[in-house]
Amino acid sequence: MSAPTRIGILFGGPSAEHEVSCASALGVARALAGGGYRTVAIGVTRTGGFRLMPDAVLAELRDRPATERAIDDRLTVTGPAVELRSGPRPGTVQVSAVNAPGAVHAELDVVFPVLHGPFGEDGVVQGLLESLNVPYVGCGILASAVGMNKVAMKRALRADGIPITPHVAFEAHTYRATEDPEKLVLGLRRPLFVKPASMGSSIGISRVAEGDDLAAAIEEALRHDQLVMVEQGVTGRELECAVLGGWRPEASAVGEVRVAGGWFDYQQKYFGDADPMIVPAVLPDEVTERVRELSLRAFAAIGGWGLARVDFLYDKTTGELYVNELNTMPGFTAHSMYPKVWAAAGVGYREVVDRLVELARTRHASRPVTATGSDR
Repeated sequence: MSAPTRIGILFGGPSAEHEVSCASALGVARALAGGGYRTVAIGVTRTGGFRLMPDAVLAELRDRPATERAIDDRLTVTGPAVELRSGPRPGTVQVSAVNAPGAVHAELDVVFPVLHGPFGEDGVVQGLLESLNVPYVGCGILASAVGMNKVAMKRALRADGIPITPHVAFEAHTYRATEDPEKLVLGLRRPLFVKPASMGSSIGISRVAEGDDLAAAIEEALRHDQLVMVEQGVTGRELECAVLGGWRPEASAVGEVRVAGGWFDYQQKYFGDADPMIVPAVLPDEVTERVRELSLRAFAAIGGWGLARVDFLYDKTTGELYVNELNTMPGFTAHSMYPKVWAAAGVGYREVVDRLVELARTRHASRPVTATGSDR
């Protein structure tokens, strides 16, 4: 009988999406339980330190009943300070005590970085894991970086002929040197959506309608990033599709998010009492297939591997579909859209996680022997 695969769940992190990551990580821990894995949870503090959650604490949180709101049901960053080191066998990593490097708490075969936003979803932690030569779940360095940066993502999509909304981007110094911010968005119709380039979970995003303060929205975005993107709003429906796979990825069923106030903000995503997700979305067959096709094309455009959730805007009056963005480590709670659209396609949460672990190993095994890192 073979030994169980040892998986380390990385969660938390310094980004504004810390709590979201902690909630997603608990969902993954529950899915891994009973699946033939040996699981440890490694929390990342808001200052970037690693903490190994005691097994008893992980078991207690994992086994308690789920709460109605996913954001209230999460792991916590607690335990002794640890660091990750290359393991004694190729393709493994050790979890060692910071103050006693010889004291090894665990050895891992695969790392599952359930980290959202900067540090975890932008290629930073992927670079660390590449340097440690350990298999890890999700996109590689390049795809993660492009997927996290909305400006770079739009450029990649446009280069492959994938429909995107009209937008402009500018850095903080350009904005500070401009007397009238309206000059920066000439040619765009309101409502506008002002976004920090590298942030997720709708953090730092503002909707700017006629008469609203554009400067205040830009200042809010600049609190999270020095690069700002302003998009022309589309009056229509918000659709989402999940991608899973490696060399030949597959697209899930299509879901829809019904929102109040014109867009799906952070408050509605994580603190609303009503479930805004409709799965599967009620759409003409040709629109559903077009969403699935564009999802796979968008995934390929950024060089994706493993998983992504692709978000769309659908203008039903014109029939136009626009790819809004890709999330290379989407929300992974039981309430999240990614597992829901796969469940509608007949793929359960545990099977999704199993396939992601196997994809991590497949990519790692395909790396050139002399390589120190690679995206595909």
